[in-house]
Amino acid sequence: MSHLPTDQAPRKEAPAAYTTPLERSGKRTKTRWVLWTIVLIGIAGVVLTGYLSHRNATPGMGAGAAGGRRGGPGGGGFGMNGPQPVVVRTAQKANINVILDGLGTVTPLATVTVHPQVSGQLTEVNYTEGQAVKAGDLLAVIDPRPFQAALQQAQGQLLQAQAQLKEAQIDLERYVTLSAQDSISKQQVDAEQALVSQYEGMTKADQGAVENATLSLAYCHITAPFDGRVGLRLVDRGNYVTPGDASGLVILTQMRPITVIFSLAEDYIPALQKRIKDGTAIPVDAYDRTGATKLASGKLASIDNTVDPTTGTFKLRATFPNDDESLYPNQFVMARMLLTVDQGVTVIPTSAVERGQQGTFVYVVGADNKVSAKAVVLGDAEGERVAVSSGLTLGDKVVVDGADRLKEGMEVVAQTPGAKAGAGKGAPDGAKKRWQSGGNN
Repeated sequence: MSHLPTDQAPRKEAPAAYTTPLERSGKRTKTRWVLWTIVLIGIAGVVLTGYLSHRNATPGMGAGAAGGRRGGPGGGGFGMNGPQPVVVRTAQKANINVILDGLGTVTPLATVTVHPQVSGQLTEVNYTEGQAVKAGDLLAVIDPRPFQAALQQAQGQLLQAQAQLKEAQIDLERYVTLSAQDSISKQQVDAEQALVSQYEGMTKADQGAVENATLSLAYCHITAPFDGRVGLRLVDRGNYVTPGDASGLVILTQMRPITVIFSLAEDYIPALQKRIKDGTAIPVDAYDRTGATKLASGKLASIDNTVDPTTGTFKLRATFPNDDESLYPNQFVMARMLLTVDQGVTVIPTSAVERGQQGTFVYVVGADNKVSAKAVVLGDAEGERVAVSSGLTLGDKVVVDGADRLKEGMEVVAQTPGAKAGAGKGAPDGAKKRWQSGGNN
């Protein structure tokens, strides 16, 4: 039996599950490589799937491209790399109506708050709310009895004054005769003449009192001053009313004819004044505030004499017969005025106009089915049409749909609106199908 040195203790065997730090580091490295490999395989699968999908969706590529043909100019393709399908319209000669739009308010020619002109108790209300009335129609009655009594009193005083005047006039004639015979003095004649003048004044004053009482009695019967439509009743029967009442009895508004006051930019004043001096009637149509529904047709009546400096606009008044009362007081409307008509100008759809850094332009399809951008100067517009002052000639085919995919010199397949769906002459069958389905995507 051997003896070990006392300074060296016997070593214990390491457990079987024990691993050194170097071994643990190696295992973690292998795990990272496995994870990275899985991630890379997944990315490669996504890229490959997208590539195959794009290849199958692109005309002239993949299994659909027989003989290895690829899309592109000269390759028989159609779409992103081939002729683009577009819709074209032809520039034509036509008339353009120059129409000016302005927001306006329906304004009656006359609106009045009916007030009583004498004080008294309201005994009758002879209208219904919203009723159409004629000038002179009886609207309400104030108790007339006090005014009838005042009239009788004034008439009695007038009769008394007239009798005194007549007596004085008879005496004056007698005095003049006696004075001519030197039977009385001239002073007596002058005094009698003064008395006659006094009675004449009293008679005229009493006559005025009678007329005033007659007028007050007439004011007890309140009538409509003009044709129109009454509003809501403001005072009920039985109330004591006076001329000083702020609310009045009822509001009466003239409905036929009626006017619209609207505003336009001051730039149109010279052209408008020229039309007015020519003496021609300028038609104006009233639409609802959205501009979608036409309400009435009329004509321009007058323009204001000043320009609003804060907005740079001036006001105009148009008159409408309003027989059907489609226009209502204080209603907001869109006024459209026909200023003039541009005769025989070159017209294209507004959808053909493109705008860039150099200004407005259109794409024109040439005889070789290639597009070219042409700068144009636009004139007046009407609805979906616009006049072209320069840059186009009659018969030019302008692109109205599909211009967002075009570039200068690009080959296109033109289609006119209303024609049978198809890509046009020389387009492959696949292209026609895609044209019918709505694009090249």
